Amino acid sequence: MESWQQPAIDYIRGWIEFQMRASQQPGCIIAIAHRGKVVAEHAFGHANLATGEKLTPRHRFRIASHSKSFTAAGIMKLREQRKLRLDDPVGQYVKGLHRQVAETTISQILSHSAGLVRDGTAVGQFTDSRPFLSVEELIADLQSPPAIEPNTRFKYSNHGYALIGLMIEAITDEPYHVWIQREVVDAAGLHETRSSMPLPKGTPFARGHSPRLPVGRRLIIPGENLQNAITPAGGFISTAADAARYFAQLAPNAKRSVLSAASRREMTRRHWRPQSSIESYYGLGIASGAAAGWDWFGHGGGLQGYISQTRVIPACEVTISVLTNATDGYAGFWADGVMRILRTFEARGAPKRRVRDWTGRWWSAWGAFDLVPMGNVVLTGNPYAFNPFLDTAEIEVTGRDTGRIAAATGHGSYGEAVRLTRNKAGKLTEVWFAGGKGRPEKAVAAEMERRYGRSKRGKAR
Repeated sequence: MESWQQPAIDYIRGWIEFQMRASQQPGCIIAIAHRGKVVAEHAFGHANLATGEKLTPRHRFRIASHSKSFTAAGIMKLREQRKLRLDDPVGQYVKGLHRQVAETTISQILSHSAGLVRDGTAVGQFTDSRPFLSVEELIADLQSPPAIEPNTRFKYSNHGYALIGLMIEAITDEPYHVWIQREVVDAAGLHETRSSMPLPKGTPFARGHSPRLPVGRRLIIPGENLQNAITPAGGFISTAADAARYFAQLAPNAKRSVLSAASRREMTRRHWRPQSSIESYYGLGIASGAAAGWDWFGHGGGLQGYISQTRVIPACEVTISVLTNATDGYAGFWADGVMRILRTFEARGAPKRRVRDWTGRWWSAWGAFDLVPMGNVVLTGNPYAFNPFLDTAEIEVTGRDTGRIAAATGHGSYGEAVRLTRNKAGKLTEVWFAGGKGRPEKAVAAEMERRYGRSKRGKAR
């Protein structure tokens, strides 16, 4: 790894841990890979709030629409074997479709530009009020014409990827879950990933959780539902480590992959731009975008009880996978924040010796702030923020325990002094920051309890 990557990863762990506490999310696992090798994985919170089961990196999660990237890779592998062409009409392989649906091409379906209905009429399958569609129900929906004219815009379709699954079965003469497991999952060396439920007995599995509202508390979502015909669009189960390993292999410059470099370039190429205020793109089973001045590709996933996000950053050969087990999970925000943390460390560099011990999380009645050494300076981080270094203050260290605020916003304390206090053993005990003071969490909590915890009459407020 580059010298800046390990201190960045160390800070990311503490930042996610704080975010978990502040947001009261049930659980999160994060994995970071460099050049396809997992260099960090951490678990926070619970696999099941009802039982108190602690989450571990080995717990499997529903990764939902990440499944599309596996299905698309399956198609690219069949293409490499000359068993199909991307401009083949899907009706060449699957019968019983409306004429216009049958005429849509494999490429259009993989890039979500075929104009197909998103989820049909069975909306209850995504609220656990009915089972996911059977093959017969899927075909019945696809006997209606496309919702819009094909090849006119990006239009997401789970039905489209379910149709691709039927096509894979027709070409290989095997069930989708059997073929994709062997030819893509196992071939990629993934030992914690399955294309569908049920999991083998004894496999640790993170339960899903509802948002707090409207009930007022989080409810357990079992998460074991079969996705039936929709499996190729959203049925996969995995860990953050396996997701990171897999997506790293889809980078065009990856040393090991189940696909040729040409296939990977075609998958990750920007085919369409979704209609969104946030600039993003979609290729063949692959989403992409930019953050913090870096391009990324990957995919997200959302299923009742689970939100996930995986991103590959080709510029530094790093892959991030964040899995959360709540319908209101922050996986996307946290993946974006991780990118911004990495970018800040990459720009500033690993901390030099003279600033290395200017570190730690410090508290006041206003909350927490972080001292984060990078290069020859110390930045202040806001652990509450999705981008903790946005408008950060920069401290120039002038002595072992003295410094000045060399950069800050106009509302900050630019030009003012910073000093550290140590105990007899040399351990930091306080940070005097301009007109404020930071101390350890327990000391501030105890003081706030004395000051604000009870009214003058002795009753809790």
